[in-house]
Amino acid sequence: MEKVLFLFSSCEGQTKKILNYIEQALGEQYSCEYMNIHDEPNVDFRAYDRVLVGASIRYGHFNKKLYAFINKYQAQLSQDNVAFFCVNLTARKEGKDTPEGSAYIKKFLIKSPWQPALIGVFAGALRYPRYNFFDRTMIKLIMKITGGETDTTKEVEYTDWQKVSEFTQVFKQQGCRKVGG
Repeated sequence: MEKVLFLFSSCEGQTKKILNYIEQALGEQYSCEYMNIHDEPNVDFRAYDRVLVGASIRYGHFNKKLYAFINKYQAQLSQDNVAFFCVNLTARKEGKDTPEGSAYIKKFLIKSPWQPALIGVFAGALRYPRYNFFDRTMIKLIMKITGGETDTTKEVEYTDWQKVSEFTQVFKQQGCRKVGG
């Protein structure tokens, strides 16, 4: 049985929901463990056959703790059994849902010392009723500017689960050697 580590940085939970979906898609031959990057975990990458890092965008940026984690574990993250995906609302638009078309991934690759070999970009979810007043107002303004949903009574999931399935298959097929081993 292969051991997989899921590391996540999530604001509203869609990133973790995507990881749950990936865990199901991987199947029973994989044992998956979750760690929240915001908790600043101590990680022994050598204990895992594969590692997947998922991070969401909020107001145009990844959480600062993601970059702190990357700086701390840069050497281990650079192994060929480690992959990355980004979750954002801009990815709901065609062309913005690929590493090449995502402005967030382009900025990430410039800012980050880690250059993942496998990168996914997935649309997130809009959860107006769950947001506080400030977030609801700001996100509504952003969505109005970008042509998205502005009805604050709605929750809309933009995640393309078929695309997540395709990414999962590539993740399963990528190099599988223990980190540091």
